[in-house]
Amino acid sequence: MKLRHDALYASRRSPVLARNMVSTSQPLAAQAGLRMLLAGGNAADAALASAIALTVVEPTGNGLGSDAYAIIWDGKELHGLNASGRAPAAWNPERFAGSDKMPQRGWESVTTPGAVSAWQEISTKFGKLPFEKLFEPAIEYATRGFAVSPIIATLWEKGGDLLCKQPGFAEAFLPGGKAPKAGELFVNKAAAESLIDIAETKGESFYRGKLASKIAAFARENGAVLSEEDLGNHKADWVGTISQAFGKVKLHEIPPNGQGISALIALGILRHTNITDYEPDSAEALHLEIEAMKLAFADMRAYVADLDYMTDVTVEHLLSDDYLKSRAALIDANKAQDFKAGAPKHGGTVYVTAADESGMMVSFIQSNYMGFGSGVVVPGTSISLQNRGHGFSLKEGHPNLVKGGKRPFQTIIPAFLMSDTGNPIMSFGVMGGPMQAQGHLQMTLRTQLWGQDPQTAVDAPRWQALSGLEVAVESSVGSDVIDALKAKGHAIKVEAPDSTNFGFGGAQLIAKTDAGYVAGSDPRKDGCAVGY
Repeated sequence: MKLRHDALYASRRSPVLARNMVSTSQPLAAQAGLRMLLAGGNAADAALASAIALTVVEPTGNGLGSDAYAIIWDGKELHGLNASGRAPAAWNPERFAGSDKMPQRGWESVTTPGAVSAWQEISTKFGKLPFEKLFEPAIEYATRGFAVSPIIATLWEKGGDLLCKQPGFAEAFLPGGKAPKAGELFVNKAAAESLIDIAETKGESFYRGKLASKIAAFARENGAVLSEEDLGNHKADWVGTISQAFGKVKLHEIPPNGQGISALIALGILRHTNITDYEPDSAEALHLEIEAMKLAFADMRAYVADLDYMTDVTVEHLLSDDYLKSRAALIDANKAQDFKAGAPKHGGTVYVTAADESGMMVSFIQSNYMGFGSGVVVPGTSISLQNRGHGFSLKEGHPNLVKGGKRPFQTIIPAFLMSDTGNPIMSFGVMGGPMQAQGHLQMTLRTQLWGQDPQTAVDAPRWQALSGLEVAVESSVGSDVIDALKAKGHAIKVEAPDSTNFGFGGAQLIAKTDAGYVAGSDPRKDGCAVGY
């Protein structure tokens, strides 16, 4: 990768270059990964140690009850892992009768957590260090405490106001009845005990042991149906990747139930436009990107679900080049539109990336979904449970209709770029709900079409298609471009980059170079890249 770090934006940092690298959203977690590399571990060990530490130091975005996905280049081939959980077996549409949408918080939004199974699988398949070693930094942060950073403190306070009445939340995360302030030491002995138990049993306690019994017992106590059987039946799956070519590169994503396919759809649509004629921050380029993303989202909302249930409209239908060409033809270069789903068949958080000198690169993401997730925390364990059940549909006939044992539509997605000759280019991710696929598209174009290095791409202003003709843009896009987008009919919402919400996400990128790696990390969060 050629490094283009022009003074294009108000960049607050330079890219980090090293032979071994970790980049994530919180400095203490990045250091946890670096410790594993210095101890003789590889990129898989580093990514896992960072992810485990993030459950302690950034509880506002993930926890022991998260889900996870990963894409891993092992030096020879690419692997994709889906460790998202499934709905409790007793769930069905009748359970939620009378509601238009699935519950957003509380026990009725909780599906089986999968992150711990991701740690198990990746460590067993790719790790060099003992599983227990990966937990040492997180256990230390939980036992001795860590100073809460300003961004996380603000998110913590907001989460506390929203979730303080949820079962177990205040006991775990509101010491003295309030969220910790910035700079305040937060000690989490319950998390330390759970982490020790998970480490010593190699995750078995979480799914078939003491912790599983505590989770299921607390569910029954609150009238929920997540059971020991649901936990014991959970399995993370190696699913490979799906991809889309653009020029001489391919963007790889995890197959559905996630929203990664929408980034591939949008990129495929842009292949059939003249986007290469424009500069990265021009109104013309942004208009084409936004319209392609809206087309992709329209299809995603209509067709994407647990892959086992996408039997009518399939991944192959959605990524058909003829279909993408037909969707691209709907874009008017001068007019914003509110697109509907097409007919592809005729007759939808914390992120870690790590890389090492051997060539291994890891793209890993885990999340509780909406901040702290469901708000439910199992007493005495600090296991905060995600609310991924909210991702199901209650629309009869929809492929994403809620059903026991089924995976819900998910927003969290890791990404990976490969060359058309089969060589790794970049492992990356962009956090923040529906921003993730849009961020993947923007990072791919900025680094591959316009040649920006990872930090420049991260620092560049972002946009996010909302609903209908609404588009949020960062103020640094500039007034001339904003006016030009408005003239095309976009309903523009101008926002300053705001690290206390996930509006424009938080990006972490590691790109391969002839001399090692170059990383970019996002100042919109507490992004930190470290290496040696």
